[in-house]
Amino acid sequence: MSPAAQDAHHLLPTYARFPVEFERGSGVRLWDSDGNEYLDFLCGISVSSVGHCHPKVVEAVRDQVGRLIHVSNLYFTAPMTRLADRLAESSLGGGVFFCNSGAEANEAAIKLVRKARPGGDVVVLHNGFHGRTYGALSATPQESKQAPFAPLVPGFRPVPATADAVRDAVDENTAAVVMEVIQGESGVLIVGDDVLVAAREACDRVGAALVFDEVQTGMGRTGTLWGYEQTPVVPDALTTAKALGGGLPIGALVTGERLSTVFSPGDHGSTFAGGPVVAAAALAVFDVLDDPALLARVRALGDHLRGRLEELPRVETVRGRGLMNAFDLVADGGPTAPDVVTRALLEQRLVVNATGPRTIRLLPPLVVTEEEIDEAVARLRAVL
Repeated sequence: MSPAAQDAHHLLPTYARFPVEFERGSGVRLWDSDGNEYLDFLCGISVSSVGHCHPKVVEAVRDQVGRLIHVSNLYFTAPMTRLADRLAESSLGGGVFFCNSGAEANEAAIKLVRKARPGGDVVVLHNGFHGRTYGALSATPQESKQAPFAPLVPGFRPVPATADAVRDAVDENTAAVVMEVIQGESGVLIVGDDVLVAAREACDRVGAALVFDEVQTGMGRTGTLWGYEQTPVVPDALTTAKALGGGLPIGALVTGERLSTVFSPGDHGSTFAGGPVVAAAALAVFDVLDDPALLARVRALGDHLRGRLEELPRVETVRGRGLMNAFDLVADGGPTAPDVVTRALLEQRLVVNATGPRTIRLLPPLVVTEEEIDEAVARLRAVL
């Protein structure tokens, strides 16, 4: 057990942490306190997507932290306004609200659509995940996550991820449909284009907003900058976080033109949000992702990874898009997904993640190479 794990007497037990203490990272590699090297195919749950300590991100942070760290949102800073331009112009063209996480971005989205249609219901999908704060949790129809914290925020209508269910749920009392393009925390479940189209048409019919939670799919993870770009639908607003800051905490709500004037001063806020250091880091991440060859490689490497995963023993189903992937183990009485993840970490020095008893998720940095993918698959084979 690592020295940090032995000394962790005062941490609240909200995480099932592994007994590993990481000290250093570079690209797709991590090193623990004993000097062991790991292949990281989780990258902080899709956060360090341009790789650990990318030189452009490190340089941007070092430069900014020596000049200005914080002034609050009562004033402007150049990194914040430049990042807002970058986010809006790369997506929906409206307005940007900065925050510190994906859950906070979804809270802002819920407030936005509720102000646009006061008292309106929010339609969400079964198996969706939008965060653990109260509004975001209320939009996450998973009994195990919600039940201990009831009563929740009212006005959320969970429905199956089918076109008919979404279409039937939307009416004149609907403020918005909020959904992920790919349901990441539930095991990389791709929402069908027919469901997205049905949601778009239903929202247009009654004047409701369509909001895409791109906290995990955004910033190049699926092989385009935004996940919705590979679908036939454009939302009215999207939320992003995770990979946006290159490892630093930042989130954002981005709107189209129609919703860009809904909020007024005082409607919402966040003390630390969009600070100059995290905004500078996010601008550096955008600079890395500006290379169209990188996103093309993400798509090609995703195809390669899924093909290699299908060759593994005990693998039943492989799914994903770009470098957002998962596979299900056959129910043969063998080791469960959490067992495999633990063995991969401790025996093969491979970092992956279980999203359920049979599902393993892989979210490698977008700078991963084909050789590193093959090495990771070989390590998985050793424990399967």
